[in-house]
Amino acid sequence: MKFVDEATIEVQGGKGGNGSASFRREKFIPKGGPDGGDGGRGGSIFAVADRNINTLVDYRYARLHKGKNGEHGRGSDQYGAAGADITLRFPVGTTIYDADTGELLFDLDHHGQTVTLAKGGQGGLGNLHFKSSTNRAPRQFTYGEEGEQRRLRLELKVLADVGLLGLPNAGKSTFISQVSNARPRIADYPFTTLHPNLGVVRSSAAHSFVVADLPGLISGASEGAGLGHLFLRHLSRTRLLLHIVDVSHLDPEIDPIEKACADIAAIIEELRLYSPDLYQKPRWLVLNKLDMVEDPDAFKKALVARLGWTGPVFGISALTGQGTQPLVLQIQSWLDQQKAQEQQAIDEAAPDFEPDDPRFKPNRQNIDLDQ
Repeated sequence: MKFVDEATIEVQGGKGGNGSASFRREKFIPKGGPDGGDGGRGGSIFAVADRNINTLVDYRYARLHKGKNGEHGRGSDQYGAAGADITLRFPVGTTIYDADTGELLFDLDHHGQTVTLAKGGQGGLGNLHFKSSTNRAPRQFTYGEEGEQRRLRLELKVLADVGLLGLPNAGKSTFISQVSNARPRIADYPFTTLHPNLGVVRSSAAHSFVVADLPGLISGASEGAGLGHLFLRHLSRTRLLLHIVDVSHLDPEIDPIEKACADIAAIIEELRLYSPDLYQKPRWLVLNKLDMVEDPDAFKKALVARLGWTGPVFGISALTGQGTQPLVLQIQSWLDQQKAQEQQAIDEAAPDFEPDDPRFKPNRQNIDLDQ
């Protein structure tokens, strides 16, 4: 299935049915009075987050979604039926914006979350509602209301714990295929990866995390060059970025350390230009293809010294799997610590209930002691 992470749609709630102006007319029952029923409400448009969907491709072509109109009211106190609702299913991680104002309306960040995109119009009132002591034969009724109408811009941001950064052919796809169940396309030419790939990494039988592999970045990506800039938004939900660097430069006329430093600096600059928040995310340096370097330890120390890098640095070979398992275990440990800290912050922010707090005590007036 084609990966699509943007779409624009129009949603319109159904129109409410009109109320009825009718009078009861039966043999031997004179002056039967008003019996016009109300119109039914129009159908509403709902959105629900579904973890079984991973693309917005369906909404690239189906752009208009309109709820059914409510039925009109009828005589004999017959109310019109409500119009059928429509439920649209979106991938988890979809953000919904007002296409005209740019306002963020909804963020579908967990499975099963349901929101209302457009309400159906209320049905009109029949003339039976207007009967009074001074108005025994009302002919008034009201028309049904129009449903809400909106133009919406859908934007998908994949949900992953770890995001992979790097130049084209740095080995990101090989890495994710080595440590997870993902099987992305791998080839020896740039821009093999054309859309994000997600992989579940199992560090143990009870622990796992999700990794997102994005198309490679190049200089000028923040201004639209290459493919990677189209998908940088997917990194906004990640907790950790792995900056993968190819250090296997075999050209004797090129200083491999200088070349690696230049590659790293280029990606960091693109992050800074694209989003300050993304630039501030925790970022680990992963030196790939280190098995092709004569003295890996000396190369790693020299590179770190040249860069002035203070964060974690790992040396791996994504092709052979060398060094990948210790990296996976370190990531899992770091993620567990982050989640524990977040939970602790939530617990500390929760209100405390004292034993004599009236909110803590049951309302005994409502308790039947005989039961």
